Amino acid sequence: MVDDLHKYLARLDLSMRETRSLICVGLDPVISKMPITDITKFNCEIINSTAEHVCAYKPNLAFYESMGIEGMQHLEATVKHIRTHAPHAIIIGDGKRGDIPSTSEAYAHAMFNQWGFDATTVNAYGGLESLQPFLEYGDKCVYIWCRSSNPGALEFQDLTIQHGNNKSIKLFERIALSASKTKAKAVIGIVAGASYPHELHDLRSQAPDMQILSPGIGAQGGDLKAVIQNGVDKAGRGLMINASRSILYSTQSSAKYGNAANLAVKTLKDDINKFLCENGFDW
Repeated sequence: MVDDLHKYLARLDLSMRETRSLICVGLDPVISKMPITDITKFNCEIINSTAEHVCAYKPNLAFYESMGIEGMQHLEATVKHIRTHAPHAIIIGDGKRGDIPSTSEAYAHAMFNQWGFDATTVNAYGGLESLQPFLEYGDKCVYIWCRSSNPGALEFQDLTIQHGNNKSIKLFERIALSASKTKAKAVIGIVAGASYPHELHDLRSQAPDMQILSPGIGAQGGDLKAVIQNGVDKAGRGLMINASRSILYSTQSSAKYGNAANLAVKTLKDDINKFLCENGFDW
């Protein structure tokens, strides 16, 4: 019998192979940028138009929570639509939750039991011990926020700390190392921004088998070729590239936004697969 951990990885691998894609589309609705005002309708059209080209969807909870109960209803309808119309896709609930263990237990229950997400993002500021409630969920994946894509990330994440035998490493590197050595029922991954591809290489070297979720491609200007070269594992997998604004808001036409999203995500997929091929990987 396949254990829960390998069930998640097998499902992720199947989703990637079925779509020949490493792409995760972030479903982050901003009404002022949308060509229509109905968030559920917008999300559903984006999903319908991109499903054959992506392996995962990642609704960022902040965009829905900011609208109160109405936003939660849009999120519920969006998740239901993914399950029905893109059943292959992994759904990542992007909340970056994290607190003392008793609070993390409630957060984990919300992410995995109430919403039924396949994966979620967490914040390790309270130490890995504080994340233990998330890590108890077999057949789920927990992505630890490690290296963010914003310019100000260097303020704290680049702080130098001691790490054995008087060796100095940066804080974000220590997070990745600790995550890679932690035993858990859940799959453990890290979030590492595409804005820092050379550091992505270091993280991959330190954690050769870890799942990496990499935002920052598209509107944030990440170097796609370098991200592929530095981020994939030895099998050419282990990396999910998240794109949001460049897919969602590729046109302001209320009649053509689905077609535009399809073209944008297919172009991104073709570019990724070209770089995979250049590095000796294929489907």
